[in-house]
Amino acid sequence: MPEYRIRVAPDTVAYADAENHKLVLEFAIPGAPTDTIDVKILEDRVHLTAPARDVEYVAALALGWPVQPDKAEATYEHGLLRIEAPLKDPMENAVKLAVRATDWRRLGS
Repeated sequence: MPEYRIRVAPDTVAYADAENHKLVLEFAIPGAPTDTIDVKILEDRVHLTAPARDVEYVAALALGWPVQPDKAEATYEHGLLRIEAPLKDPMENAVKLAVRATDWRRLGS
């Protein structure tokens, strides 16, 4: 017989730590064994599943700030999953535009 778990959204906190230039996410997932926590992060979102006893914690968050997912770190202690991800420089992939002068005398013709 397959296990039945109620899906529950965990209590979640997300904030930008401007002093350390990172985004911090905290999920309350008590009872979830560390080896069953599945968390995935992209520049603009996070997805979490974590089975625990008779519940399965599930969360999908759109992030208010873009992050560097390849540099994110996660820790789990006393039922609290904490993810810290450096904020992405919004101008990192910006393209510099060349500015050319306009001959204003020709605009009136």
